[in-house]
Parts: sequence; C-alpha cells; structure tokens
Amino acid sequence: MASEDIAKLAESLAKTKVGGGQLSFKGQSLKLNTAEDAEEVIKQIEEFDGLEALRLEGNTVGVEAAKVIAKALEKKSELKRCHWSDMFTGRLRSEIPPALISLGDALITAGAQLVELDLSDNAFGPDGVRGFEALLKSPACYTLQELKLNNCGMGIGGGKILAAALKECHRKSSAQGKPLALKIFVAGRNRLENDGATALAEAFGIIGTLEEVHMPQNGINHPGITALAQAFAINSLLKVINLNDNTFTEKGAVAMAETLKALRQVEVINFGDCLVRSKGALAIADALKEGLHKLKELNLSFCEIKRDAALSVAEAIEDKVELEKLDLNGNCLGEEGCEQLQEILEGFNMATVLGSLSDDEGEEEDDEEEEEEEEEEEEEEEEEEEVEQQQLKERGQGEQDSMTPKKIISSQDSTPVPSPPVDVATFLAFPSPEKLLRLGPKCSVLIAQQTDTSDVEKVVTALLRISSVFKDEAPVKTAVHETTDALMKKAFSSATFNSDAFITRLLIHMGLLKSEEKIKAVPSLYGILMTLNHMVQQDYFPKSLAPVLSAFVTKPNRALDSCSFARHMLLQTLHQL
Repeated sequence: MASEDIAKLAESLAKTKVGGGQLSFKGQSLKLNTAEDAEEVIKQIEEFDGLEALRLEGNTVGVEAAKVIAKALEKKSELKRCHWSDMFTGRLRSEIPPALISLGDALITAGAQLVELDLSDNAFGPDGVRGFEALLKSPACYTLQELKLNNCGMGIGGGKILAAALKECHRKSSAQGKPLALKIFVAGRNRLENDGATALAEAFGIIGTLEEVHMPQNGINHPGITALAQAFAINSLLKVINLNDNTFTEKGAVAMAETLKALRQVEVINFGDCLVRSKGALAIADALKEGLHKLKELNLSFCEIKRDAALSVAEAIEDKVELEKLDLNGNCLGEEGCEQLQEILEGFNMATVLGSLSDDEGEEEDDEEEEEEEEEEEEEEEEEEEVEQQQLKERGQGEQDSMTPKKIISSQDSTPVPSPPVDVATFLAFPSPEKLLRLGPKCSVLIAQQTDTSDVEKVVTALLRISSVFKDEAPVKTAVHETTDALMKKAFSSATFNSDAFITRLLIHMGLLKSEEKIKAVPSLYGILMTLNHMVQQDYFPKSLAPVLSAFVTKPNRALDSCSFARHMLLQTLHQL
C-alpha cells in the first residue's frame, strides 16, 4: 500500500472510537487484503483498552488480513459483541471460511464471552457455517444471547450444521452449570427450507429461552412450520415471531395457532405473505380470543384471506389494548369487506391500528374454484408425503435386509416386492430430489430424450422442474447439473431452437419479465438461479444471452431479493464471462 494511501486510511480511522467500549470501522469501505493493509486497523484494536464491541460492517476483509486482525484480538478477553455483517464484499466464497476460522480461534484463545454475534449479509453459503462452527461450540459462545445470520445463503446444509453446533453448545454449557440462553435468533433469506427449519426447530426446543425469532423468506412449507410451532411452544418467553414470506397453508397455520394459545409474552406476529388463507386466519383468530393480551403488531397481509375470516380476526382483537398495528392488506376482502372491517375496529375505538388496505385483491366470487385449488395442493402434498413415507419404509427394510438373509415375499406371487417405479413423466409432474435420484444414472439422458426440444415452452418447463429440486448436497446437485447439461446441450445444438425465445420465456416464468399471458411465476428462484450459474459457464450456453440475463437479474425485484445469495453468485459469474 502506498504511503499516501496509508495516510488517507489513518485519517479515516481517526474517528473510529465510540463510547461504551466500542470500536467501529462501520461503513468505511476498507479493502483489507494483506497484513500491511490491516496495520492501522490492528493498531486501533491493540490500543483500545477494554474493547467490548468491534464493528467491521461495510468493509471487505481477506484471508491474510483476517489472520493479523485475529492476532490482535487474542488479547481482547473483554470482547462481547462482534458486529461483523457485510465484511466480505467481493470475496470469493472460498476465502470466507478460513477468514472466519482465524477470527473465531482468536476469540476462543482470548477467553472472550460473547453476547452478540452478527454475521449477516455475508454470502458464505453452507461452507461458511463451517467457518464459525468451532466458535459456536466453544466456551466463547456459552454466554451468547443474540445470533444474527440474515441473508447468508446457508441453505439446508448450513442450517443443519448450525443446528448441530447450537445443540452442542447447549450441551457443553449445561455441563458447566450455565446453559446457553439464546434470546434473539435471526436467519432470514437463507433458503433453509423444511429440512433446515426442522433441524433448527430441534435446537430451539432444547434451548428454550428464545425471545425473538426472525426467519423470513426461507422457503419453509407446512412441515417445517409445524416443527417450528412445536419448538416455539417450549420457548415461553417469545415476544417476536417473524416468519414473513414462507408458506404456511392451513396445516402450518393451524399448528402455529395452537402454539400461540400457549404463549403469553408475544408482542409481534409477522405472518405476512405466508399463504395462511381463510381457514388458517380463523385458527389464528381463535388464538387471539384465548390470549395474546400483550400483542402490539399482527401482520397477516397478502395471505389470500377472504372477507369473513378477516372480519373474524378483527373481532378477535377487541380486548387487545396494547395493539398498535393490524395489517390485513393484500387479501380478498372487497370494497364492502374493507368497509365492514373499518366499522368493526371503529366500534372498538381501534380504527387507528388498521394499516392501509390499498392493495386489497377484491372479493373472490368463485369459492368453488379456490376450494378446488386448495384440494389440489393438499392432494399434491399428500402424494409427496406418501412418497417420502414409502422411501423411509424402504430404507428401514433395507437396513433389516442387511442384517438378515430373509426377503420380503408377496403373499400373492411369492416374489420380492419391488420399489414403486419412478419415470420421467412422474418426476416432471411432481419433481423432488428423491425422484430425480431414483431415475438412476441415466436420468439426464432419459429426460433429454423425452423432452421435445423443438418446443421452447417445453424446454423452459422441463428446466424449471429440474432446477426446482436443486440442493447444495452433492448427489442432488450433481444430478441437477448433469440433467440440465444434457437437456440444454441438446436444445442449443439444434438448428431450429430459438435461443432468444428461450431466454424470453424463461424470464417470464421467473417473474422477471411481464407478459400479456397469465403465467404463474415459479414460487422460488433459488434453484433456477443456482442452475443458471452452472449453465452459463458451459460451452453450449450462447454467450450472447449473458448480457440479457444479467440485465434482468440486476433489476430490483422482490423475488430476487429473497434469493440474494444465488443472485450474487450468478451475477458474479456473468461478470467474469
């Protein structure tokens, strides 16, 4: 680093000290690559007596710089709060785990007793969780009260690693007579899905001291929501529950409503954009009638709730004297329903708590159509559950078979009972990672052969179905990549395949490009973004499409915001092409 640059850095750092034992480098856009780059930062740390909080947000710290900063932290035993969000901007994903390991080891060596650890907005993925796994299991985190991991792209794998580390921390700290008493947990926008949420729910149930849980935009469906509900029931001190933009459906909403009946301290409930629907809303209304007397905010916006159910919710808040905000915007009340809602609240002298209803979808006339849609969704869910149960049975039988020479014999034909067959049509109709793997090693060839690549719409549909089952776990990830390669190589190599039409249709289905047709966008963009990140690096992908793709993925979009890690990965790859 040039001497004038060091001088500028020193000048910018001159005002970093903040009262209360806090040293802040927040938002200074420092690029700390080498040990030399970090010299002034290290000096500030070393000279700060009684360091209790260190803010490194809004900078970028490389592996070598992290090592020397860590060395300085080894003597800071009083450190309690690590505000380390957004401090790896522009770093390769592979750089982050070793940097975190160095910093974590330093805190362990120092004998620090952390109260808060914030690593939000660091796109480190599942591997990054390994970077602070040892720290979480160490005595440095036995005292942890706030853990913030928002927007880190942990995925299912990272969620499971995190859950296991929290359970181990609780076990070890309990053995020392001071169990981990975590109060605040934040992990929004991480694609935890059902498996990740269920693993964390198990940890929450063991810990039992949570006061705030923020897990919005994680692709969690009713099995994961139900697991969380059961865990929340054990955490009797819960004040804030934020599960915005997950998918409850009736099953998840009913399970959560039952838990709410048992909780006495809840102040904020955010179930906005969670597809609670009318039956779920009625269950929540019942919970409101039975308790929740300390409730200050209730968000049930954009949940496909109809008029009567919304009115039931309004009637249920009559005795909630501390309520400050009720959000029912974006539902299906209709003009008359909105007026009735306001009249009910005016009758309670609570009109001021009602939020805007400007995005109301209008009263739906065709109840039968919605009921049919709900029944279809329930049937699909039941089919998926049946497949999962069958697979569990098969695994269990496989374990028995490995221990005994006996075979399962059909009572009718005395032949071994085969596993339920899976074909390409079944997978494409109801895609799941298990079905893709059960298609066998030739799955990529089979799907490519049975997809009419002369039809752009069919290619787009097949690609979206394949990518929807993407997981960071190696077998599934490999199968998705290989199947995508076989399909798209065949399509792009065809002289009649229209690449421009393909990218247009794909963007429409992703909800990134408007169309006159009524096309329902895919519910989550995570899988297709991660699959595109692989696709664009292959020789078969037309490089002329990269600028188009980049332009639309760069534009502000709510669906993309919920998949920021995958979005970042794709944009980084496109930039390097």
